[in-house]
Amino acid sequence: MKIDIGVSAENTKKIALELNKVLADELVIYAKTRNSHWNIEGDNFMEMHKFYEEQYEELEEYADEVAEYIRSIGHYAEGRYADVLKLTNLLESEYSNNQKKQLQELLDDHETIVRNLRRLIDEFDEKYKDKGAADFATQMLQKHLKLAWMIRSYLK
Repeated sequence: MKIDIGVSAENTKKIALELNKVLADELVIYAKTRNSHWNIEGDNFMEMHKFYEEQYEELEEYADEVAEYIRSIGHYAEGRYADVLKLTNLLESEYSNNQKKQLQELLDDHETIVRNLRRLIDEFDEKYKDKGAADFATQMLQKHLKLAWMIRSYLK
């Protein structure tokens, strides 16, 4: 069904493509965080196990929010693994149970997502004339800044 939300169909298509890339990043960082949760070892196992669980639960919600936003502007969310791996800005890594390595990689991933969202805020507003999408990207950026801060606190 055609929608009339004050943004051209051409622009919503381009926004949806960019948000599908964000969705891919959300799904990859979710999987990486969950993998860290499963494979952590050490004398602070329970603390880190719970920490990773809290993080991946939030990331699961973020992915859902992005997918639903894409649907709300009239496009399909691309959540198949084959699509995700083509669209993501993040890299898969070797398995590790090393806490510092896990945390550093997740921090790097959050910072990659934050940099991309910063770019999209301006692009959505200025290039595609959609302040709503820019605001949504801003909200997602703030969420990733918080998770990155929490991870960074363990790396001091």
